[in-house]
Amino acid sequence: NLLIYFIVTKFRPCIDLHQGTVKQIVGTSLTRNQADLKTNFISDQSAADFAKIYAKDGLKGGHLIMLGPGNKEVALKAIQAYPKGLQVGGGISLDNATEWIEQGASHVIVTSCLFDQDGQFMLSRLKELVERIGKDKIVIDLSCKRREKDWSVMKDNWQTETDLSVSASVLEMLSSYCDEFLVHATDLEGKCSGIDVELVKFLGIHSPLAVTYAGGATSISDLDYVKSLSS
Repeated sequence: NLLIYFIVTKFRPCIDLHQGTVKQIVGTSLTRNQADLKTNFISDQSAADFAKIYAKDGLKGGHLIMLGPGNKEVALKAIQAYPKGLQVGGGISLDNATEWIEQGASHVIVTSCLFDQDGQFMLSRLKELVERIGKDKIVIDLSCKRREKDWSVMKDNWQTETDLSVSASVLEMLSSYCDEFLVHATDLEGKCSGIDVELVKFLGIHSPLAVTYAGGATSISDLDYVKSLSS
């Protein structure tokens, strides 16, 4: 048998929700102190409005991210506007993951619930999540902060460093429990200062699954740049 693999680079949309409003936020400014928050863009359109646009254009797999409280009702309306077309993240836990899938999300995006309060990775929680909804509906968010030689996975709105690094062995291990990865370069998110070239190259070489990279894009031409870097 001849197996032919089509490896492609796609654009994926994202809806970031903060206090029920669609915003584009500088990632590192999302602290517990609301006065620190910096935004590049605040829309007068609802999340459902954007979801309808993505549905019309056939853009599947977009990320609907709830940043803090006050977003659930708005997020549900967006999912209803584009059933099975959006992945939902932000506050996802073992207790509510099934509900989001039943409401129409194609996947749930998880980070913080996979770690304890001190940032220690808990494989048992991930295994339980797989048992509840299946690996094909899970996206593991490995959004990370650059260190001297590698990248450290961050949780709690990227404010807490965990004991997990973005390494070839970690990607291989986690690939048994999810459908895709999501990786923000947290130092660059929202700054439009250029992508993390080394991270994109690394993910292209070592990830056994599809990966969505985010952070630092300056223009649509970066899509071709990421395609080239990641092979």
